[in-house]
Amino acid sequence: MTSSEKCCCSSGNLDPDFAKCGGLLPVVVQDAQSGDVLMMAYMNEEAWQETLKTSRGVFFSRSRQKLWRKGEESGNLQVVTSIYIDCDRDTILLKVDQIGGAACHEGYKSCFFREIAPQCGKIVGERVFDPATVYKK
Repeated sequence: MTSSEKCCCSSGNLDPDFAKCGGLLPVVVQDAQSGDVLMMAYMNEEAWQETLKTSRGVFFSRSRQKLWRKGEESGNLQVVTSIYIDCDRDTILLKVDQIGGAACHEGYKSCFFREIAPQCGKIVGERVFDPATVYKK
């Protein structure tokens, strides 16, 4: 380990800067094996701390105004394998092992299952589960 590397998460310039963006930072979630982008969400400091403590994806739901533990309803957990912070310390990248095969609440592997071309759009993802059955809504 070089002198510039640190081995703890509370070391000043390695921490996200939650004072920016009103306390919510964007989080990009990427499959650690395939490199596929699975989803984008937000974290507040509480979600960040719980993610560090549990090695599971924990986010802040803006619509519900509370912590959202990925997979708490669907069983499609995200086990965090590595975490990166961008140069401005205002965006987080989680690399995860996606348990259950689907990151998207609509049942797709990735939330980015729509491909938009200049003339038309199409569904390019494969649905892993039926959300009506899983969420019973």
